[in-house]
Amino acid sequence: MGRAYQNRKESMAKTAGAKTKVYSRYGREIYVCAKNGGIDPNGNLSLRRLMDSAKKDQVPSHVIDRAIEKAKGGGGEDYSGARYEGFGPGGCMVIVDCLTDNNNRTYNDVRQCFTKNSGKLGGPGAVAHMFDHQAVFVFKGDDEEAVLETLMQADVDVSDIELDEGMITVLAPNTEFFKIKTALTEAMPSIEFEVEDISYEPQTLCNVSGDDVATLDKFLDALNDCDDVQKVYHNAETPA
Repeated sequence: MGRAYQNRKESMAKTAGAKTKVYSRYGREIYVCAKNGGIDPNGNLSLRRLMDSAKKDQVPSHVIDRAIEKAKGGGGEDYSGARYEGFGPGGCMVIVDCLTDNNNRTYNDVRQCFTKNSGKLGGPGAVAHMFDHQAVFVFKGDDEEAVLETLMQADVDVSDIELDEGMITVLAPNTEFFKIKTALTEAMPSIEFEVEDISYEPQTLCNVSGDDVATLDKFLDALNDCDDVQKVYHNAETPA
């Protein structure tokens, strides 16, 4: 699971586009999170996680600060979340999360990405039941048993833990995110997370091969070029 997760993360990162687009997406998500849940990251844990993630992805402080200031004013754009589900190249399952101020525009943009790249857009719930909403942590290590013991002592409900090529991957329900991060940083003060995220993890993987690999890359590129698309999750596994 850990290696597959990293491969999917690399695929998404590769198609994320220019830095300015990444900054824009973080800015929009931080703005919406702060507007809906409050601008204090100590009281809004979702905002704190977003800010930590943005800093890890080298988003400039002024982008984060501007989004929070905008939320503090209470005005600005009225974004709402939209989720689209369907099947991509090779029959892989795909979830597309968006923030939009125009649902018709966003739906048409996402639908075209599917139809032009051998995919099929489904209805709500078409594939989401085949994904688990998980907290994901990946870091260097060689003793998954010690990590598991640390988390059990902290009363963390761990879904899975894996050691692969010197990297430990911890999966747990998304609600356990901060409990895991606190337990690991207290037990290992020098720990550096390669990945600390809340993601939708597929219950099964779909092998995509042949011509479908290039089509998948084109499909992900098209989705990530859509201004309203925030996150893309899929269960595709391609040849190394």
